[in-house]
Amino acid sequence: MQKHFYKTQRRQKIYFIIIFTVLSLLAFQVPISQIIGSTKSFTLFELIAPIGGMFLGPLFGGVSAFIVRLINIVLQKQNLDLLVFIQCLPAILSAMYFGLKSKKSAIIFPICIALFILNPIGRQAWLYSAIWIIPFVATFYKKNLFLNSLGSTFTAHAVGSVIYLYAFGLTPAIWLGLIPVVFLERGFFAVGIFASYLVMNTVLSKISALEKFANKEYLINLKLNFNAKI
Repeated sequence: MQKHFYKTQRRQKIYFIIIFTVLSLLAFQVPISQIIGSTKSFTLFELIAPIGGMFLGPLFGGVSAFIVRLINIVLQKQNLDLLVFIQCLPAILSAMYFGLKSKKSAIIFPICIALFILNPIGRQAWLYSAIWIIPFVATFYKKNLFLNSLGSTFTAHAVGSVIYLYAFGLTPAIWLGLIPVVFLERGFFAVGIFASYLVMNTVLSKISALEKFANKEYLINLKLNFNAKI
């Protein structure tokens, strides 16, 4: 009996991982906006990557985000160097943040602020890193799904910005000029993560084989009224 239960649980997790991987790889093919100072673009993956942390838990959510990124890198025939692996960190930590219930996850933002200001270019554009005070405060209200989504997308932003600063530099003027863009961009991503999780969570709750992954606190009812804590 117990053996059958664990076997069923394992099968359900495999089903979910397959669905999540396929959706994520498809999302990678849909660009949203170009990353300033780069030829690459943000994609719909930015909206889907974090939600694995809530469904699978922070550890497996982070691992699943890394695996999907790795598969996409191979499919795109990119060179596998150290920087490519480091650039996987924003998605991994974003998923882990979204799945973590502990407020200790707020530590990521002071660390990123410190690393940003320690850089000579970042020191001249310190106001840019002050944006991360917003998600730092939001972390103390993680039960609110939208604020958790906001903190998740800013986790990816903070980690990604620090990596970009040390890898490529850019001028202080460019970093400061990006501040209004960041508010619009991260606001959009937060809404996207929030909506993506609500939709997928509601769909999973209707599938008997996968309903164990659904969180009953965050569902959309038949009248399309949000029952999440917003």
